[in-house]
Amino acid sequence: MARVVIGGVVAAMVVLVALGVVVFGPDPSAENGEPVASPPPTPEEPRVQPSGPQEAPRAIPAVRSWEPADGSGWAVTPDTRVVAVLDGVLDDEAERLADELSVPVVEGDEALLGDVLLRVDPDSALDREEYTLTSRDGVLTITGSHDAGVFYGTRTLVQSVQELGGVAEGEVRDVPDRPQRGFMLDIARKHFPAEWIEDRLRQMGDLKFNQLQLHFSDDQGFRIESEEYPEVVSEEHLTKDEVRRILALAESLHITVIPEIDSPGHLGAVLNAYPDLRLLDRDGEPVRGAIDISQERAGELIDGLTREFAQLFPGPYWHLGGDEYGALYYRDPQASFPGLAAAAREEFGSEGTVQDLATRWLNDRADTARDLERLPQVWNDGMHAGGAIQPDAEREVTYWTGREIGARPPEEYLEGGWQLINMSSEYLYYVLGEPVGFVYPTGERIYEEWTPEVLRGSEPVDPALGGPENILGGRFAVWCDLADRQSVEEVADGIRLPLHATSQKLWNPDEPELSWEEFTALADRLEAGVRT
Repeated sequence: MARVVIGGVVAAMVVLVALGVVVFGPDPSAENGEPVASPPPTPEEPRVQPSGPQEAPRAIPAVRSWEPADGSGWAVTPDTRVVAVLDGVLDDEAERLADELSVPVVEGDEALLGDVLLRVDPDSALDREEYTLTSRDGVLTITGSHDAGVFYGTRTLVQSVQELGGVAEGEVRDVPDRPQRGFMLDIARKHFPAEWIEDRLRQMGDLKFNQLQLHFSDDQGFRIESEEYPEVVSEEHLTKDEVRRILALAESLHITVIPEIDSPGHLGAVLNAYPDLRLLDRDGEPVRGAIDISQERAGELIDGLTREFAQLFPGPYWHLGGDEYGALYYRDPQASFPGLAAAAREEFGSEGTVQDLATRWLNDRADTARDLERLPQVWNDGMHAGGAIQPDAEREVTYWTGREIGARPPEEYLEGGWQLINMSSEYLYYVLGEPVGFVYPTGERIYEEWTPEVLRGSEPVDPALGGPENILGGRFAVWCDLADRQSVEEVADGIRLPLHATSQKLWNPDEPELSWEEFTALADRLEAGVRT
């Protein structure tokens, strides 16, 4: 995580000497090796008075509260330092900000004219990701109750320096509307190099996203190295060392990486190595990507993969998938899959169905995730209504569609007590090749029409159901159904403005103050490093 900045200690000593503080050290003239006082230093030259802008800070996402005050504001001067207590909490934040501002890091909690002071106050009433950014009397102070809030304050500071040259006198108080703000990447159907993913993480950090979901197993590929099941791994894949590098960068940017091994559908790459576990219909034909959920060995295989990769991914979530199980797409699953039907009747009685078996499958996988101290997340079309068995309650639901068999509106999930993450296929699905009616989403539509309450279609759910306690946030998703239709560079370019817009609406779902044209111009300037 954080690492100590050795140079900051040296810089701190230089500052102490410059301030006339007595510094002790060994002196060959001292008797018996006792330290003696160094000669008093010459007085420090007067510091340069910062002169900042007069406009409110500008950043993406925009700050939620700005209180201006009288004064000259703050800007980087020849004297500017980043000052922080370097005890392993703010080391990353201090070093990154100092690099971005091209100034030194100093250990301590006392700032001088022109400095930036980073502070964690655990007794503060600020939420975990909330921060205040105060420009007062030539000192810029960022305060949070946790390091995450301080980090987000540094993102606002860097963008305001880049756009305006500094920060006006006053105070920002900023907090996200939704606790889960993410990006999902399908690396199973298309291989993305580690460096490409790291570039997206840096972009996400600047935009105050806090989650990256990696869908790394599907019909077309299994894209992360496995020591315990090497036979399932595709030729093009990420090594575990590359993943560890991705995870380390994500952690430094306060981004949680959520792994997904989708089941009981979308398992084609795994089943290539285990053909005896394929689901066969009554004619003996395999169902693409579907595992035979009546076989005990099937569950053992997926649980084994989960346990291995839980050792690699340390985050609190595990995505189980659960969507598009092929057997349930048949008009009469019981007749089409007599083996599954017999297993369902044996387990649930004469009224047991294939759907019940699928629900039990996902409940069992959720138990495994919880045993590993992970909170399960599932796709909404893995949540089947009715039947002899119900989906367990301790899970979060990523809601993407209202087009599945037995489609249920999002209100049914919310009224049933499940918390949702908005992954609306209408606004947030970037599907390579635009198959089956998908169209590349535009940032403009997201910016002008979408909010986290718009889960299905273009209308929000009832406000009584739509708050952050029920709809936890959202994720913009890249799916690689037709993997060769775009290069990784084209994907990066295509999702740039949609990611900016999604960031804005997850941080603050209210109507933005900037027009779309003004917003995109700001995004372009910030990316290019061009000041107004």
